[in-house]
Amino acid sequence: MTDSPRPNGHHGTPLPPSPGTGTSTTDTPGSGASGSGKRRDAFFDNAKYLAIVLVAVGHFWEPIKDDSQFLQAAYAVVYAFHMPAFIIISGFFSRSFDMRPDRLRRLITGIVVPYIVFETAYSLFKRVVDSDPQHEISLLDPWYLTWFLCALFIWRLTTPIWKAVRHPLPLALGIAMLASASPQIGNDLDLQRVLQFLPYFVLGLCMRPEHFHLVRRRSVRILSVPVFVSALALAWPPGVLGGTGWLYHRDSAQELGAPWWAGPVMTLVLFGCCLLLTACFFAWVPGRHMWFTALGAGTLYGYLLHGFVMRAGEYRGWFEPSVLHGPAGAVAVTVFAAVLVTFLCSRPVQRVFRFVMEPRMEWAFKRDAAEPARGRGQGEKPAKQRAGETREARETQEQVSA
Repeated sequence: MTDSPRPNGHHGTPLPPSPGTGTSTTDTPGSGASGSGKRRDAFFDNAKYLAIVLVAVGHFWEPIKDDSQFLQAAYAVVYAFHMPAFIIISGFFSRSFDMRPDRLRRLITGIVVPYIVFETAYSLFKRVVDSDPQHEISLLDPWYLTWFLCALFIWRLTTPIWKAVRHPLPLALGIAMLASASPQIGNDLDLQRVLQFLPYFVLGLCMRPEHFHLVRRRSVRILSVPVFVSALALAWPPGVLGGTGWLYHRDSAQELGAPWWAGPVMTLVLFGCCLLLTACFFAWVPGRHMWFTALGAGTLYGYLLHGFVMRAGEYRGWFEPSVLHGPAGAVAVTVFAAVLVTFLCSRPVQRVFRFVMEPRMEWAFKRDAAEPARGRGQGEKPAKQRAGETREARETQEQVSA
């Protein structure tokens, strides 16, 4: 997620509710229960929070990692799985998406509007803070963190297609392989990343709750330790995975200085390796309610807002002091990044920025004629409760694992 060069166990944890059934996971962020009284599944909120912490830590490592081989290796390992983890969860919670008007409205208010606002804000921020008045504002060329919103919008719109085809995952892998050998795709809508990360989203669409239970067993948690140690060893420069260009999924093979056929090969290899590390990450995510569980509902806030602090540090030279390039400095930067993103996911920050991240915008849409019938299908619930369950962009906010 960068524009450079996120008692345990399966026996005691209930199955996560399935979107489209009578159980809802789209309650008010941080409340721990939905408007209908059904509780959120803590596993997914925990996974989102821990992943967003790794995203922020990875971003803050980037300016200082070149002075530490261990930091370079850790950076590569983190980048191998934090985006796949977010995208798989996003795909899993997109299984019930269709072209119903109310869901399209949430897609617009929860993804399109934040994309337009933050794409513009980041560009203006660079003009002012970096003294770069020539930096262009382009909604067709996502800059920095906004690429994920653009990608999620495209993936969600294509969800009905993936639900209709017979073999969605092999098809998505084929598209990603072709994209990795197509430098002419260009930068519009960051389509390289959209297409190369597509298999993870489609995989999430294909997953069922029991698949998450398979990786949360005690045996998997134990086996994940040597897996992560081996990954660090491979990523240790000049190890096999010393370079991180492939992990960004931003460029074709030719743009990375490799022959065209290396793109499809590396797409398959990385898909297997990244999926293995993602499974190991999920194995260590707690399934019970933790002190940080409520923060998992605010990951979109932490994701989009921490970039301003990160960019300000780069523009103003905050990472240049030599003390930050030693072991103690790396620890300090790591702690700062974790604390910062934790604060940005908190309820007070959500309340301040909700008008941008989750605008209601009833004025912009026609009334859905089928909505009263759906409301009657929910039973005679109090009007206030029904309004809370259908708040604009709430479902999208929870599905965005940014």
